[in-house]
Amino acid sequence: MPRTKGLAEKIGYEFKNKELLTRALTHASYGKGHDYQALEFLGDRILGLVVAEELYRRDPHMREGLLTQSLKTLVRTETLAEVARQLKLSDALRTEPRGTHTVRASSNVLADACEALIAAVYLDGGLDAARSFILRHWGSRFDDVRHDEKDAKSTLQEWTGARAMPSPVYTIIGQSGPQHDPLFVVDVAIEKYPSARGEGKTRRQAEQQAAKAFLTRTGVWVE
Repeated sequence: MPRTKGLAEKIGYEFKNKELLTRALTHASYGKGHDYQALEFLGDRILGLVVAEELYRRDPHMREGLLTQSLKTLVRTETLAEVARQLKLSDALRTEPRGTHTVRASSNVLADACEALIAAVYLDGGLDAARSFILRHWGSRFDDVRHDEKDAKSTLQEWTGARAMPSPVYTIIGQSGPQHDPLFVVDVAIEKYPSARGEGKTRRQAEQQAAKAFLTRTGVWVE
């Protein structure tokens, strides 16, 4: 069995069928019984549905392009891996002993396990349980998605590219707070310009805020 002590409290759900949880945490390398790949497939669809539903609920008049952009941000590998790390899913994964550290540190593996966990919750408790899980752990991320403007990092990348300048360089200059609720501080540097700083609960959020600060300061964006 995987090391799941305390996991129910972290994820906010108590499984009736413990085998579903075990399967959701079993990597293909384990080689004994079923792994999480089929659950991952199902979880990906459930996550997309719930996120799309919540985006629509929050703003039913949002343009399709902005809905799509927000959906991609919220269901991408990096976001899923962030949630998995906050839940410490890597500690509970069942993997083949050799190379265990590399497997558990992989963002792709963590993202897949997170999707499998969503499917397991759905199969054990229904759509309402899966929705509750997703909204609980994605809640602040919905707030952080900027529906009304283009991705700040992409805009800054295009801005430097149009001027034949090197790409922006993002550097973490500080990290504080507990593991489950960290605060990252990031600087973005572009040649011949003063750096700009941003903060966020994830590295990406901090990078986005740093890019936004630079774009606002240089007049590319207007608040």
